[in-house]
Amino acid sequence: MKHVHGVKKIPATHAKHALSSGLVKGAAMSAGAHTGKKIMSKITKHPLLLVGIGAIAGYYAHKYRREIIASVSGVADKGKDFVLQQKENLEDIVAETKETDD
Repeated sequence: MKHVHGVKKIPATHAKHALSSGLVKGAAMSAGAHTGKKIMSKITKHPLLLVGIGAIAGYYAHKYRREIIASVSGVADKGKDFVLQQKENLEDIVAETKETDD
């Protein structure tokens, strides 16, 4: 085993903290953005590739259109329910504050 001078071993607690830090997350996001830029530049340089990707996306959108519509309408219904629930909660809070004022 070689002996290396000047290299410190990082304790496990510090290593876990470094992994959860914003620096590591920012680096990962930056790498993902860079990869996305490379892919998009290749796609825009090859129009047939762009047409092919569009055709594939259209095929799958048509194939799964019923499932897509059902999931979108389900999310919309859940959103409406959430808004109504929050409205009721707000009305309850306002009623409680009026009772305490009286």
